Amino acid sequence: MLPVDLPGTVRDALLAPLVDHHCHGVRRDDLNRARFELLISEGGNPAPPGTTHFDTPFGAAVRRWCAPLLGLEPHAPPAVYLTRRAELGAGEVNRRLLTGAGVVAFLVDATPDETGDLDVLSAAEMGRHGGAAADEIVRIEHIERDVAETAELTADYLDTLEEELTARAARAVGLKTVIGSLSGLDVDPVPPATGAVIAAANRRLADPKGPLTDPVLLQHLLWSAVEVARERGLPVQFHSGFGGSLEPHRTDPVRLSAFVRALQPAGVPVILLHCYPFHRQAAYLAGVFPHVYVDVGLALPHTAAASARVMDELLELAPYHKQLFSSGCRGVAESGYLGALYFRRALGAALGARLGAGEWSAADAARIAHMIGSGNARRVYRL
Repeated sequence: MLPVDLPGTVRDALLAPLVDHHCHGVRRDDLNRARFELLISEGGNPAPPGTTHFDTPFGAAVRRWCAPLLGLEPHAPPAVYLTRRAELGAGEVNRRLLTGAGVVAFLVDATPDETGDLDVLSAAEMGRHGGAAADEIVRIEHIERDVAETAELTADYLDTLEEELTARAARAVGLKTVIGSLSGLDVDPVPPATGAVIAAANRRLADPKGPLTDPVLLQHLLWSAVEVARERGLPVQFHSGFGGSLEPHRTDPVRLSAFVRALQPAGVPVILLHCYPFHRQAAYLAGVFPHVYVDVGLALPHTAAASARVMDELLELAPYHKQLFSSGCRGVAESGYLGALYFRRALGAALGARLGAGEWSAADAARIAHMIGSGNARRVYRL
């Protein structure tokens, strides 16, 4: 998988077990072709008639790299690959691919998808299938939805929301928000006024099962989570850039700069997830703010053969102690395996280029590979 001319110490560092600091549970059931193709596309929509999501960088990578783990030749045709997947069964496929990723700890956002689908592996099950430790990342919007559906009065809603955030954080290693997909990342640098929050809560309880879109309530939820994170010493993940059907102009992490600056005195680590194609902007934020961290996550397996260029661009400016590995694994175990594989390949190519140019020593390259692959996550999440 790695450049052949890398020193042995650097190869060992790249192949060392990783901490996957952001992933989701994968499906526990057998999938037909239509469902599988939906899950390998970040847009979540079927391919146009007469086409297939296997004709993407990610789809080609599945056939090239995942097929051998299922006992097939590289580049197996899609129909052959899916037939073999069905023969082995979801449990065995998940075990082979998650174990093959070489992950020592999964940090799992176990939130059900937008349809409430619960047929995915829990954090503990991800760990068992992958032969690794596992901890939970709590998505704050999921907590709010649970509270809204059960609260009857505004006071109950606001009090219970605070209590649930605190209780769930006590069992987690980090918090996460998808506010970028709900209202953009223009987060106010101060919490909203109490009166505005009460009025927004009244509106929310009039339609508790709908998606949370009220900007005042989103701001209140986020600032409440920040306070819990500060008290417990937890980081907060922000989904930005690539992933799902997010609007790119709304998820540029630079839009967070005022909020990030306001958080600096509190010392709450801010982690920008999947920043592509804004990874250079995210690298800038990580370079100027001491509490900001970045990854390019699922952009690497989805750019596949071009992933080395993405990694190289992140390394241009982001401090090496501020970068993390995540697979962004979701839905199918192939995403976890390919996330780890392309991370190692991309970082290996970038390290090799710097070694070849005489910029780094082999000891430097090995140390940085360990930091990004696992050391930084262990420190930030206090693993």
